[in-house]
Amino acid sequence: MAATAPSASALFLREPELRRGMELLYFGHAHLTRSVDEGLAAQGLGRAHHRALYFIARKPDLTVSELLSLLTITKQSLGRVLNELTERNLVEIRPGERDRRQRLLRLTMDGAKMESDLFEAIRVNMSAAYAKAGQAAVSGYWAVLEGMVPEDKLAELNGLRA
Repeated sequence: MAATAPSASALFLREPELRRGMELLYFGHAHLTRSVDEGLAAQGLGRAHHRALYFIARKPDLTVSELLSLLTITKQSLGRVLNELTERNLVEIRPGERDRRQRLLRLTMDGAKMESDLFEAIRVNMSAAYAKAGQAAVSGYWAVLEGMVPEDKLAELNGLRA
C-alpha cells in the first residue's frame, strides 16, 4: 500500500519543498523519539543514554573512541553517560585483548533487555510508516538520509551493518 502523502513537486529543490522535507523530518523524529522518552524518563535516563545503548547493541565490543565518534558528544558527556550506564549494570567496560588501554563496551543482559524494549517502541512506529510508504519510498528515504551523512561518516555508518 503506497503512502497517501502528496508527491514531491518536480521542482523539489525549491525552498518550499526543502522546508516541507525539513518539517517532516523534524516532526517525524520528534514523534519517534517521544515513543521512547517515557521509558527513558522512568529510568532517569535521557536520549544520550539511549543512543549509547543503541550503538553498543549494534556493535558489541565497540571502543569508547568509536562511540565518541558516533555520538559526536564531548568526552565529558560520554563519561557521564557511561558512568551511569555501568553503575546501573546496563553496560560493561573491559580492556581490549590486544591493546589493554582500549576500553571495549558491551551491553549486560539488563542493558540488552532495556535496549530491546526501547527499540520495540521505535520498531512499531517505523514498521507502520514503512508499510504505509512501500518499499520504493523506503529506499528513497534511505537514500536521502544517507545523502545528508557527511562523506567522512559513511564508513562508520556502514560499519554498523557488518
